[in-house]
Amino acid sequence: MSDEKRPNGEEEVVDAEVVDEQESTAATNTAAGSTTEAESGNGAGDQVARDLDELGETKRERDEYLELAQRTRADFENYRKRVAKETSDALARGKAELARELLPAIDNLERALQSGSEASAHEALTHGVKLVLEELQAKLAGAGVEAFDPTGERFDPQLHEALSTQPAEGTEAGVVLETLEKGYRQNGQVLRPARVVVSK
Repeated sequence: MSDEKRPNGEEEVVDAEVVDEQESTAATNTAAGSTTEAESGNGAGDQVARDLDELGETKRERDEYLELAQRTRADFENYRKRVAKETSDALARGKAELARELLPAIDNLERALQSGSEASAHEALTHGVKLVLEELQAKLAGAGVEAFDPTGERFDPQLHEALSTQPAEGTEAGVVLETLEKGYRQNGQVLRPARVVVSK
């Protein structure tokens, strides 16, 4: 305690403990204020860092999903092309098989026409068989199948099947003298070789 005199002559009594306590409280408040400001500054910085990390993670996930979507799209496009090609190949094989099975019927119709044209009594039959033959040939042509007659050409074992050989004057060896059954091909692929007689 200390004694101070007031201007009016009265003495004021000041308690030293109260003054110490007030100074201590002020110091604590100042320190607390500084700490709160520091914490608030650090907290904002930490939040920004967390937000940036989260943003980076989100971008990485986005890029992964985008890459996955692009890969899936490319895989689907390849699958679609492969299925289209397989379907086209299967269709071509089906047409070729159908053509092979129709060929004997065409051969028989051609033989019937040859024998029927010799007798006028069979004129109606000949006309009917001719119509059927033309229809079958048109169907085959629609499927890309064409007949070929190699008479007079050089014998080619990839296109022709020699059923017999015979000498022929004025013709060199290895030439097709007669075609017994026409050959058939589809888009350049031989369905059946021509059955021929070859010179020797």
